[in-house]
Amino acid sequence: MQRVAIITGGSSGIGKALVQKYAEEGYAVVFTGRNAERMQETEKVLKKGGHTYLSLALDAASEEDNQKLIDETVQKFGRIDVLICNAGIGMRALFEDLDLDVFKKSMDINFYGAVYAVKFALPHLLESKGSVIAISSINGWRSTPARSAYSASKFAMQGFFESLRTEVMSRGVHVLVVCPGFTESNIRNAALNAEGQSQGESPRNEKKMMTSEEVAARTFKAHQKKKRDLILTFQGKMAVLLNKFIPSRLDKMVYNMMKKEADSPLK
Repeated sequence: MQRVAIITGGSSGIGKALVQKYAEEGYAVVFTGRNAERMQETEKVLKKGGHTYLSLALDAASEEDNQKLIDETVQKFGRIDVLICNAGIGMRALFEDLDLDVFKKSMDINFYGAVYAVKFALPHLLESKGSVIAISSINGWRSTPARSAYSASKFAMQGFFESLRTEVMSRGVHVLVVCPGFTESNIRNAALNAEGQSQGESPRNEKKMMTSEEVAARTFKAHQKKKRDLILTFQGKMAVLLNKFIPSRLDKMVYNMMKKEADSPLK
């Protein structure tokens, strides 16, 4: 029987790369998104490859939509083997300037979106002894200035998945938390500013970053090996390491690095 993988936020960036990778590895893929044009582009790639898929225009922040995601997946394929909680949104603004609705939206999509998806998928994953994969961030280990809401959502996400892991590890369900460093994707272009509008252009040189395809390939490999954590990029690994031993010095290093971004809100 064909294995089934769900990828939330699968129409662009890391999500799209994960959809393509799991399809190429023989999975029937179910992916969600809100941008119709991007979803159609992903569908074209899957159709061309002759892959089995289901695309659903759903909102990751909606409890009802997450229930619909699981119900429609089980109705069509009869099982769930992998749930990848990838849907997410970035933000960039000083907390003192930030509209609290932006903070709430970040938590609703990045954190609660994962909670809802896992809640409804878990009975099926326990049955299949499947895997849950959380696409978090280095910001889940080390916060950065002007990303307070994003960092908070990723810290919350990692706390949730750590607790979940210890609850289900003796019942055959594998939980992997993936923490990409700076990755070439759409997340910075779509990141919200202080007022909740998309900032439009990435403040960083995307061409110098790890590609979404590499993140997807390494995630799949870590999944196959049933790893607990996957921290990506040399810079990301150094941030996690230095934060354990010299957090005060890293405060200054991180501030100086983020201050150099184009149009940085840091003074």
